[in-house]
Amino acid sequence: MKNNNQFVLITGMSGAGKTVAMQSFEDLGYFCVDNMPPTLFPKFKELIRTEKEIKKIAMVMDLRSQVFYDGIIEIYNDLQKNDDKAEVLFLESSDEKLVSRYKETRRAHPLARNGRIIDGIEKERELLEGIKKSADMVIDTSEISPRDLREKIFDRFEIVDDNYKFHIEVMSFGFKYGVPLDADIAMDVRFLPNPYYDKKMRYQTGLDQDVKDYVMQSTGADEFYEKLASLIEFTLPAYEKEGKSSLTIAIGCTGGQHRSVAMAQRLGEQLSKEYPVNITHRDIEKHKRAGTGQ
Repeated sequence: MKNNNQFVLITGMSGAGKTVAMQSFEDLGYFCVDNMPPTLFPKFKELIRTEKEIKKIAMVMDLRSQVFYDGIIEIYNDLQKNDDKAEVLFLESSDEKLVSRYKETRRAHPLARNGRIIDGIEKERELLEGIKKSADMVIDTSEISPRDLREKIFDRFEIVDDNYKFHIEVMSFGFKYGVPLDADIAMDVRFLPNPYYDKKMRYQTGLDQDVKDYVMQSTGADEFYEKLASLIEFTLPAYEKEGKSSLTIAIGCTGGQHRSVAMAQRLGEQLSKEYPVNITHRDIEKHKRAGTGQ
């Protein structure tokens, strides 16, 4: 039986950006392991075989001795012999930048804890020379920002991830219960007429047709919606390009029962034609416990 797992072995110079790389792979849906000792890999691979949901694995390996260097070569060769796909991502940087980064963080180089930083860098560069030559991708982070590094990783490895897609969370909420902390965009629709004051609709929600019609047919509602949807659709590709894996759009009214629900539901359904969308109505049931809605 074929496993068809995707392994990315992340290595390179200490201080060249392995932490940013690991975070990027996490956002791409990879199962990530930091500082994996090569001697533990056979057992780890055996455990991964039992997890059917884990198909993409990214591992950071710090090569701090010749033993680690030999180990990563063996792991790479072993994976290539089996049904798995393996790639080595090597992160490089200039001596000047690495020294500067270590001084900024006031950390000692792992290969020169009691000596000069540059001595540790030179020793590590010598140890890594072979693996760098055999790497599938080398990224020099000397003159690029963490965001640029993230984009390079996405450009290369997003292609092999058939399941990863930028997705959108559309949420309705009530201001009386607080603005969602995870909202990237928050909109206020309390300027629209409130169905709460109509006794027939007081205990209905924005999911009921009567309430939907009342909200969306009120003065200014349709114009507001069209402008909001146009703005969101215009900005979504830019958010995705900047490397966001998801975007949370929150629409609020007083109690999160009527106006915000109707508006969020309509927006989510429209966006779902082009993007994976999850629609939630955070406070829609709270009026039942409190006895009031708005």
